[in-house]
Amino acid sequence: QVQLVESGGGLVQAGDSLRLSCAASGRTFSKYPMAWFRQAPGKEREFVALIMWSAGSTYYADSVKGRFTISRDTAKNMVYLQMSSLKPDDTATYYCAAQRSYTRATPTGREEYAYWGQGTQVTVST
Repeated sequence: QVQLVESGGGLVQAGDSLRLSCAASGRTFSKYPMAWFRQAPGKEREFVALIMWSAGSTYYADSVKGRFTISRDTAKNMVYLQMSSLKPDDTATYYCAAQRSYTRATPTGREEYAYWGQGTQVTVST
């Protein structure tokens, strides 16, 4: 059974940095990408970033490009999201996600992921 556990969220001020972590277990993750999504109150869950587990190729939402960096540590089965220049609009619950099967080369839709962590809260104050 696949398990994803996020950590690292917290309360920060605008302009600050924060690193989120996702610990993955339960199966090999080398074949499919992993992703970060976020969901703010009253809004749909939206794509943030994805990374191929082995190759390390990445893809970002326009809203975070240049500010966020997704990375992985293959030996530790860990995925990270380094967030810089945080804005109040970044306030959300952040979720780590993994696919059960292939959909397309750059899956950015919530429906394309079968496994989810419990989420970690990020709050950015003004």
